[in-house]
Formats: sequence, structure tokens, C-alpha cells
Amino acid sequence: MVKDPKKPRGKMSSYAYFVQTCREEHKKKHPDASVNFAEFSKKCSERWKTMSQKEKTKFEDMAKQDKVRYEREMKNYIPPKGQKMKRFKDPNAPKRPPSLFFLFCADFRPKVKDENPRLSIGDTAKKLGEMWNSTSAEEKQPYERKAAKLKEKYDKDIVAYRTKGTVDPGSARAAEDEDDEDEDEEGEDEEDEEEDDDDE
Repeated sequence: MVKDPKKPRGKMSSYAYFVQTCREEHKKKHPDASVNFAEFSKKCSERWKTMSQKEKTKFEDMAKQDKVRYEREMKNYIPPKGQKMKRFKDPNAPKRPPSLFFLFCADFRPKVKDENPRLSIGDTAKKLGEMWNSTSAEEKQPYERKAAKLKEKYDKDIVAYRTKGTVDPGSARAAEDEDDEDEDEEGEDEEDEEEDDDDE
């Protein structure tokens, strides 16, 4: 797909700014030398790992400023006709509350993982789905009450956000991506959550 030249430049990470600085320093010292990209990247990575948090702060600040710039420009960006654009998500917007099933999974996922450490992400989600389906209506009541409270808070936060553009700091955490409007996609959200856990 042809890239829209009017689309805002993507935001840069603190590490990307660091690499950019390294490249500029290298050009000044060796203006005529050609750069071996793989070797250069490896050296940058090693240098970044040995840097103190204080040294990294400068690059982190640059990344934060660029993120603000990117979010501001994306709010005003209109894609060309016929080209779909992922809905821009305002980081200040209230997060949608978790569903009953997600609350249940949050309680039982550690148990399933302990009992079945070799289960894949998909099989873990499937197992949790089977457990949920066999849970009685009475056993589901605590989750219904909790979900109702979170939904009530979310509704209040949405009203506050739409009128003031702000939300209470204690807003319910994101259980699902705001782009996933249908609760039928809960199984996919479960897998995404599992992948995040594995990355940590």
C-alpha cells in the first residue's frame, strides 16, 4: 500500500534517539567512512546497556516530547478516501472495564498455569472458557457484582471525560483494547494478555 506523505511521522523511542545521536557523532568523526550497519547497531546496543539511568534521561525526554507531537498530529490527521485508519486512542480516555469472563480469568489463570505449565496460550484460554461455562450462576454472582461496580465507575468517568477531557486517577484498568468493541473477542484478548505475561 502506498504510504500517505501527509501522514504524521511515527513516534520515536528513547533508544531510537540514542542511535540517531550515535550516528551523527560517527559522521562527524568519520565523515568519509562507510558504516557496517550490523556492527554499528551491535555497538550502540552494548553502549546503551552500560549507560546509567541519568544518561538515558535525555533520550527518554526526547521520546516523551515526540510522543506528544505524534498524538497531537494524529488527532488532526485525516486519511485519504478509501484508506482505513486505526482509530486513534486518546491515552487520557477512560479504559473500558473488564467483562465477567475476564475477571474470572484473572482469578483462575494462575491456577491453570500452575496445574498445566505446558499448556499453550490458546489451550489455556480454551481451558478457562470450559471452566467458565461449567461455573454455576451462583458462583458467577461475585463477578457480576464486581463488573457492575466497574461499569458504573466507567460510565461516570466517560461523562467526566466528555465534559472536561479528564478522568479520575482511579479509573478501571484496561481489560480489553478499546478498539475491540465486541465481547465475542474475549478469547483473543485472553491470548494477548498471555503473550504480555510471557514477555515480562
